[in-house]
Amino acid sequence: MDDPFIPKLVYFEPKALDYPLGKELQEKFEKMDVEVRYTTSHNQVRDLPGENDLQKYRIAKSTLVVGIRKTLKFDTSKPSAEYAIPLATGCMGHCHYCYLQTTMGSKPYIRVYVNVDEIFEAADKYIEERVPEITTFEAACTSDIVGIDHLTHSLKKAIEHFGKTDYGKLRFVTKFHHVDHLLDAKHNGKTRFRFSVNADYVIKNFEPGTSSLEKRIEAAGKVARAGYPLGFIVAPIYLHEGWEDGYFHMFERLEAELPIEAKRDLSFEFIQHRFTKPAKKVIEKNYPKTKLELDEEKRRYKWGKYGIGKYIYQKEEEENLKNHLFSYLEKFFPDAKLEYFT
Repeated sequence: MDDPFIPKLVYFEPKALDYPLGKELQEKFEKMDVEVRYTTSHNQVRDLPGENDLQKYRIAKSTLVVGIRKTLKFDTSKPSAEYAIPLATGCMGHCHYCYLQTTMGSKPYIRVYVNVDEIFEAADKYIEERVPEITTFEAACTSDIVGIDHLTHSLKKAIEHFGKTDYGKLRFVTKFHHVDHLLDAKHNGKTRFRFSVNADYVIKNFEPGTSSLEKRIEAAGKVARAGYPLGFIVAPIYLHEGWEDGYFHMFERLEAELPIEAKRDLSFEFIQHRFTKPAKKVIEKNYPKTKLELDEEKRRYKWGKYGIGKYIYQKEEEENLKNHLFSYLEKFFPDAKLEYFT
């Protein structure tokens, strides 16, 4: 995806226009000649165009709903942060394996919230409760926030808000390279900017609608030179023909791009490919031609929270993946911190 996301259809909830960002987005989309509609609530966004479920799903993925975040109680976001900060929900990417497909259910459209100051006030209260501990907020639990921030700049405001706090930190992850407007944000080192990276095979086959590995790595270089603490999520780590070389080249290209000072404070998170039974159903419905391997017989079952277990790689496959990735990390980024392998 070379060009930044522009929705094909935009809905405004009534109270969204009471906020400066709501009015600004209304004017922006009207000038862009994007179709604008008005709705009493995002729950009423039903009759999306399309001849069948597949078409409707694709149109929903390019539909934006502009509204307010009513509940200011934040979800927890372990292991990566204390809380999820809700700036947006939904994603324009078409990653075949994505867990958002099951959590978003029949409403895969993207929502952005315009009451950003109220959201920041709520975050400040969470920070105060935990002083003198540092409180970290994750901004990409339910969306790829970078992918829409060129429209809203809510993420940029959040970066600058946390940059001014003594005990607050922000982190998020993206598969998009549209980062230029974030490079001059006054982050004061309080935001860890992470990129989701993978072997070329995985990005090309299972992550349509996102930026290429080359573009992500180039963007990571820009972000590092802007002084942000940097991190990478390698996920989902996926067994495919030539995976050893695929992941080796990924690390090699990253190492070549990043400036020396960025390599002293890098974080990595490793997540192997997994799926649940409900996710498999949704994936096969939304991406009927996917090459994603979803054979329960080839996997082992791991009990999960809430009684929904996951299918993960067999123990020996997992060890093989782990050994290779750990050795690449040691070779290319010996000073990096591995936060977890799961």
